Amino acid sequence: MTVPLSILDLSPITEGSDAATALRNTVDLAQHAELWGYRRYWLAEHHFVAVASSSPAVLIGQLAAATQRIQVGAAAVQLGFTTAIAVAESFGILDALHPGRIDLGVGRSGQRRRKAIAESTAPPRDEPKLVRTWHEVDGVVVPAPFDISALLKNARLRTRMSRLEQPDANFADQVSDILAILDGTFLIDGVETHVTPAEGRKALRPWVFGSSKGQSAQVAAAFGLPFVASYHITPATALEAVDAYRDAFVPSDALREPYVVVSADVVAADDTATAKHLASTYGHWVYPIRSRDGAEPYPDPDRAQPLTAEQTEVVKDRLATQFVGDPDEVAHRLDALQRVTAADELVITSVTHRHQDRLRSHELIAKRWGL
Repeated sequence: MTVPLSILDLSPITEGSDAATALRNTVDLAQHAELWGYRRYWLAEHHFVAVASSSPAVLIGQLAAATQRIQVGAAAVQLGFTTAIAVAESFGILDALHPGRIDLGVGRSGQRRRKAIAESTAPPRDEPKLVRTWHEVDGVVVPAPFDISALLKNARLRTRMSRLEQPDANFADQVSDILAILDGTFLIDGVETHVTPAEGRKALRPWVFGSSKGQSAQVAAAFGLPFVASYHITPATALEAVDAYRDAFVPSDALREPYVVVSADVVAADDTATAKHLASTYGHWVYPIRSRDGAEPYPDPDRAQPLTAEQTEVVKDRLATQFVGDPDEVAHRLDALQRVTAADELVITSVTHRHQDRLRSHELIAKRWGL
């Protein structure tokens, strides 16, 4: 196909397994991904849930040591949970040990959550609400947004996340600080400050991850950084996020033209029926993310009962935008997503109960894509 393909991994813990096994599976998949020709292997950051990628920098070091060529990175470090200095230091170490192979992805998940909670508890305003409807754009499904208001009122979830959050964190300022640290122009209270070993790591440029046309897209554009739109999580707003980024893009020394990566959730198998069976518990996995405290161990499709109509309603947008089928079917939908977004690169994420099925899914897609 026409653009590179990369992998986004969450190190998912499956029903009946554990975190150690999930981490070993991640190392194994990364090694296979390098052999199959994927360009990058990125790790998500999640907390308090049944995925093992809670500390991307630690796991990136393991993967980089276990591979030779493939780019390895974060998708993404959540800057609302840490500081710019801590991120620059940890990724500076990684880049010093594995020069030119480390991708520093950053996102504002924690800050976005705080903003959404504040808005959900504020008095209602007399403003017209934008109504979005399900539609397709040249074969790409764009569903209506999922209403997260109920999830934001989950007191236990809010308490847990508050233990991670940096209350004074500002995403744009943090990205600016990381760039200054890398460039050797970082100041603290007007005093020149050097951060070792991050300073001077010219190949280590931030990638900004976003889900809407809001701050993440605008920050990526303003600083002339590459932008990754999460179609696999927020399919309702990913396309407009890409447009907003391109419209506002300002060239930088690192990037003269906009660079867009778009994510997709996929499951491929040797035949359509098998792929659909393997993906049949994807909705079961997404449902607690949206209705309770977060991801639970990925269910076994051989044992799970079907979702109820009420449960299916909660996850229908994610089901409709998961690419499931034989290699030709999955490649056709990926090609449509690339064509509609004009993405420079696609990144796929895939979760199945059995590790061998996940390996096979990525192998089939790599071969069909011509990696």
